[in-house]
Amino acid sequence: MSEIDPTTGAIRRANEPSLSGDTWVTSPTGERYWGRFGAAGLLAVDAQRGVLLQHRIPWSHFGGTWGIPGGALQQHESAVDGAIRESEEEADSPPDALAPRATSVLDLGFWSYTTVIADVITPFEPYISDYESQALEWVPIEKVAELPLHPGFADSWPALLQVVPRHPLLIVDAANVVGARPDGWWKDRPAAAGRLRDGLASLRAAGVDAAALGLGATRWFADMTMVIEGEARSLTADDGPVGRVEAARDGDGELVAEVERQLAAGRAAADVIVVTSDRELADRVGALGASAHGASWLWEQLDGLEDASA
Repeated sequence: MSEIDPTTGAIRRANEPSLSGDTWVTSPTGERYWGRFGAAGLLAVDAQRGVLLQHRIPWSHFGGTWGIPGGALQQHESAVDGAIRESEEEADSPPDALAPRATSVLDLGFWSYTTVIADVITPFEPYISDYESQALEWVPIEKVAELPLHPGFADSWPALLQVVPRHPLLIVDAANVVGARPDGWWKDRPAAAGRLRDGLASLRAAGVDAAALGLGATRWFADMTMVIEGEARSLTADDGPVGRVEAARDGDGELVAEVERQLAAGRAAADVIVVTSDRELADRVGALGASAHGASWLWEQLDGLEDASA
């Protein structure tokens, strides 16, 4: 079995070493871009301190400007993994201190750059751990545009600035979604709820297409919560990254109450997406400012994951 390098056209057999991504790519019009397999950078967001920026050493490409830690992707490396690796190498940022929230991709066809927006879940102090930085600083979001920015980062910052404040959440009406697909769910309701939970966990890990959510960026690693009721409540409580709300009696009422709790906790109404095909319930959450997608919309996202892995 062999693979073709999409940049050079070279053929590499499966038992040969992976090609390094650390090289320049030349565009059809002569411009050069770093990264045989594209590049990625990490925009770490600390709720208290702002975003982590890197002041590039003078002799580097666009030296003296400010940008984000990043670099070339290696063969078969995901953009999220690559961005986190580069940030660890350049800023000593602990990978387990970061939770990816979204990606934004600049795709030129022959080369791409992915900005990975990640929340700091455990505060850390950056440390210059390689030769590419002369400073690493947490910069308040409102101060970023005042700095001399790397041209690529300067071009992307206005769009990123719209993404940084967003924290989308899917609240899933589990009974309604499970009931929309006649796969024998009525024979074992807890098991059916478990399959949905597992699917949501996979969707959260892979990211939801931003266009499907009607939001900016490219993909969102959105928070997800299931509202379960009836027999499904006996589902084992090991929900992993998927939140759970149990309705003792009125599932619709509990879902509306969860939307209200999220808004009271400070989440923007525009970031709350309820998944249900119940029109009355969709109207109730819509009156609170949340949006709604039908069960078929969610099944399309889950089916897409299966198609991608086939």
